[in-house]
Amino acid sequence: MNNDNRFSEYKVVHITEGGCGTILLGSSGLPLQKIEAELNALAAEGWQVVFQVLEMKRFWLFWQREAMIVTLGR
Repeated sequence: MNNDNRFSEYKVVHITEGGCGTILLGSSGLPLQKIEAELNALAAEGWQVVFQVLEMKRFWLFWQREAMIVTLGR
């Protein structure tokens, strides 16, 4: 195994779609501009995306809300 690909520290970012849009529209989607801005700012600090996963979580009783979990390393 090559140690050049290992990171010395990790960061986990959790991003969810808006609650108001979920209630009013049934789904509002992830805030792509917010995700882009946050990932660009973290990349400028030397962070790289290692892994990401999308999940659907129950929101209150009737709705589901999408969330993205991103693991970064540097």
